[in-house]
Amino acid sequence: MEDQVTTVGGVVLRAVPVALPMRVRFRGITTRETLLLQGPDGGWGEFCPFVEYDDDEAVPWLACALESALGPAWPAPRRTSVPVNATVPAVGPEQAHTIVTASGARTAKVKVAEAGQSAADDLARVEAVRSALGPGGRVRVDANGGWAVDDAVAAIRGLDRAAGGLEYVEQPCRTVEELAAVRRRVDVPVAADESIRRASDPMRVVEADAADVAVVKVAPLGGVAASLRIAEAIGLPCVVSSAVESSVGLAAGLALAGALPELPYACGLGTTSLLAQDTVLDSLVPAGGELPVLPDAPGPAVGNLPAMSPDRATWWLDRVARVLRMVPGS
Repeated sequence: MEDQVTTVGGVVLRAVPVALPMRVRFRGITTRETLLLQGPDGGWGEFCPFVEYDDDEAVPWLACALESALGPAWPAPRRTSVPVNATVPAVGPEQAHTIVTASGARTAKVKVAEAGQSAADDLARVEAVRSALGPGGRVRVDANGGWAVDDAVAAIRGLDRAAGGLEYVEQPCRTVEELAAVRRRVDVPVAADESIRRASDPMRVVEADAADVAVVKVAPLGGVAASLRIAEAIGLPCVVSSAVESSVGLAAGLALAGALPELPYACGLGTTSLLAQDTVLDSLVPAGGELPVLPDAPGPAVGNLPAMSPDRATWWLDRVARVLRMVPGS
């Protein structure tokens, strides 16, 4: 199903709703729904805020998609490729080992604190990842705000031992104040994700001395140019990560990673491996643990995409029409 939507400024966009099957459950979903938008000059962008997000929270996601589809051009890159980590969902240790081995990456981010799983599950997964990476490989974990402070401190210490030293722990708790409390009690660096991308004021992380690393996601921060300004203002070492976009949207994250003055960590942009089908024929799959920085978003293989059901497509088209009216300057 395809349709057209019109911005407040009168620009007509081609809209293509797509339902991408995932290889494993991730963030509680097995299908990644997304809406591809094509501008009148042929540029493409991807609008894919998670379905539980309200229209207000979806506004920066659409601003990012419009930047990609309509311009202005992304900032000039400082590098031609970006190192990426393997992403390990909350799977069993054997599957975790297989994912890391197949990725070719030297860094792995491991999901922990999954609802319904135990600390022993997390330890087994991290131990398997450490074994797969071998000497010199780096392990980081992501709790997505799933722990209370005391639980986080205990879990981090155990996972640090299992990993032979964690590179960092991402968003161990939900609030900035909790991040700061954990950071004071552990030796492992703390990275902030949701406390930046879902915050009304991303600078609170810095003001509260709550993080050592900033995880920056281009779609929820409003695009490449906006994310670059935020990253520079925060002043912490940055890791650019995806929001489980297809290759169309992932290119914007790569553009941001390519434009940052410094890139001390591998980025969380190797996530097309989570998708059983991508939107493009030449998927952005890492080679040698790296991805290329592209000049613009790749065009999707429109005739070869898994369509949404009509009711879900209508939901997305209605959603983008509502959010378009809320985007500043649209």
